[in-house]
Amino acid sequence: MRILLVEDNLSLAEGLAALLRHTGYAVDVVNDGASAEALAAAENFDLVVLDLNLPQMDGLEVLRAMRARRNAAAVMILTARGAPEERVKGLDLGADDYLIKPFDIGEFEARVRSLLRRQAGLKTSTISFGSLSFDLTGRSFALSDQPLDLPARERSLLELLILRAGKVVAREAIVQSLTSLEDELSANAIEQYVSRLRKRLAASGLTVKTARGIGYFLDRTET
Repeated sequence: MRILLVEDNLSLAEGLAALLRHTGYAVDVVNDGASAEALAAAENFDLVVLDLNLPQMDGLEVLRAMRARRNAAAVMILTARGAPEERVKGLDLGADDYLIKPFDIGEFEARVRSLLRRQAGLKTSTISFGSLSFDLTGRSFALSDQPLDLPARERSLLELLILRAGKVVAREAIVQSLTSLEDELSANAIEQYVSRLRKRLAASGLTVKTARGIGYFLDRTET
């Protein structure tokens, strides 16, 4: 999952970005509205965490521009502007959630999970495919009810595949979802992650299959 964090308070931006990256999300950070609007137009994000009081371009203008382009990313407004009329304006412009500063970090994390779950079209926090299950709350996997410990990149890739189980996920979509602009992910690296996942799933009745020239998909092993 890829998140755009738009916040002009540098220390807050750094802290939230570190928190989200530690959870395993790919995070891009910008500190002004113009950069946010340009990046949201050029890249694909699952969630935009958007401050309102921004230099160069107000956060509501960023939101208005996103929705005018039919950008479907979930948007959480994060601001000290908590008057009812401000919340109404933001929600009417297409925000999905509104969190007032100062806020509890645990609540912030829970709202992020909720928005990403909704973005993926899920009504519950746990999804299963065969013997594999994924808990979105803890972003953890289990195989035949036993914990499946994975490095961050492999976990993020398997998350992307189980959310679209049985459907091909294009290589470009994998790169977009797993990396920020500061990261690089080559085709060889993706193949290595896929190979490791196949080994981990070898006895489960599941595997990661290749759609030649397109991407990968999670499927049951042929018997």
